[in-house]
Amino acid sequence: MGTFVTTTTTTLTDTAKELVAGGKGLLAMDESTKTCNKRFAVLGIPQTVEFRRDYRELLVTTPGLGESISGAILYDETIRQSTTSGKSFVSVLNQAGIIPGIKVDTGTVEMVGHPAERVTNGLDGLRERLAEYTSLGARFAKWRAAFSIGDGRPSRACIEANASSLARYAALCQEMGFVPIVEPEVLMTGSHSMQRCHDVTEEVLYRVFVALNDHDVALDAMLLKPNMVLPGLSCPTQESLDEVAKATLHCLMGTVPDDVAGIAFLSGGQSPELASARLNAMNLPTSEALPWPLAFSFGRALQQPTLDIWHGDESNVIGAQLELAQRARCNWAARQGEYSEALEPLRTPS
Repeated sequence: MGTFVTTTTTTLTDTAKELVAGGKGLLAMDESTKTCNKRFAVLGIPQTVEFRRDYRELLVTTPGLGESISGAILYDETIRQSTTSGKSFVSVLNQAGIIPGIKVDTGTVEMVGHPAERVTNGLDGLRERLAEYTSLGARFAKWRAAFSIGDGRPSRACIEANASSLARYAALCQEMGFVPIVEPEVLMTGSHSMQRCHDVTEEVLYRVFVALNDHDVALDAMLLKPNMVLPGLSCPTQESLDEVAKATLHCLMGTVPDDVAGIAFLSGGQSPELASARLNAMNLPTSEALPWPLAFSFGRALQQPTLDIWHGDESNVIGAQLELAQRARCNWAARQGEYSEALEPLRTPS
């Protein structure tokens, strides 16, 4: 039998609120080894455990990061690692006022009978893994489901299968004392319109919240990590910031219960600047107050400029950290509706 953790719902609710408080957001640094190695390969960085550790040490030790970042989502390899001075990454984050979290799904696989669609694995043994992650210092978790838009996609079967897994994961997290981040991502890949993305996202979120309700998940003790409502990357019509903001908020207002502790958008392949600008557009003063804070949980949109500067070279660490801190501040400003291009780091042309 796994270890049961006696954490009150009130404690989880407090943690969930803390993750979206103070205008801050999350740093998603939970790339799998395979994904991290791919990004290293593009830049000619050796794909070794040592270089991955060096890179993640650069991230967690960035001076002032806790001023804009409330939580960091770690990968299994990363949560076990330490700095060159021997201090665990978890303790470094805690000292910076950043809550450590952990990705607990084990990735997506082809769905049986639906070869163009994916379902997410990781429920087997999850209770035991969560017990271990508790001992390692994690306080929240993340599970991602991915939905592609195409001919007949996503199917009802794909939506239902992933919604069920997200709900079972979330319920188990709360039982084990973790705040679950529920991430149903409608992918940007394709030529679909923004309206099509809106309709698919609406259906996905509706089914996810039905499943969460069926599994008695406490909504005020979880965060939603959705995609923004966007046209496909290859769609000829790319709507304005204001149009994206209106479509996204319309979708969320119609599907997300008021009780949810907060919404932290994924960046999903957007450029760092565009992700910040779109987040800013949704946080501008409006006539109607939203029931939940709109935060960010960005991966590439926070990390890629930093990785480009670091390039695997120790002499670039300080410059890379300055870039990360400033990118985080840009997104902090976007949460206040105060982001502008003037906040962007000045970069020397290559």
